[in-house]
Amino acid sequence: MKIVDAKFLTSAQSIVDSPSPDMAEVAFLGRSNVGKSSLLNTLTNRKGLAKSSSTPGKTQLINYFDIKFKTENEELPYVYTRFVDLPGFGYAKVSKSLKKEWNKNLTGYLEQRANLQIFVHLIDARHPELDIDKNVDEFLESIKRGDQIIIHAFTKIDKLNQSELQKLKRAYPKGIFISNLKKRGLEQLQNAITGYLFGN
Repeated sequence: MKIVDAKFLTSAQSIVDSPSPDMAEVAFLGRSNVGKSSLLNTLTNRKGLAKSSSTPGKTQLINYFDIKFKTENEELPYVYTRFVDLPGFGYAKVSKSLKKEWNKNLTGYLEQRANLQIFVHLIDARHPELDIDKNVDEFLESIKRGDQIIIHAFTKIDKLNQSELQKLKRAYPKGIFISNLKKRGLEQLQNAITGYLFGN
């Protein structure tokens, strides 16, 4: 199964102005500057799909993308899902009042979105033990419903040497290890998503 089309649907400030929850959603979340936009662009093979920026915290809205997969099933040749690019958390330079509103909207989406099936928590492979990521994990575990899963995807593994990478893999045996640069781990991530959503 592979992605054959991906297009931007809309941006929303909160769950209130989000699209109708008529399709399974996969939320990508991570600390500012973890490489979320780059990963979405590489995964979908669409260069400018998600706007990446050198300014951490540039994504302040919830961005929705419609994703079309080609299957090997003649009776059901295509299946669809929605990828959701969430605002980065961490050291974004925004005003305190905006940050408060932003966090409230983000939490509302994560807790209340009925069709949200998968949380893809992106973690910088060079800094896997940051408190902020541990806090996000604890939060996701506390709100996760029985029909939802969390995938831990470690980005920027090309910046690790072999022994550092092996140590990380031992510490997180269920993790997916990604390099946008070298196109490593992307197929594994896609298979984890489609395997859960579509059973193959």
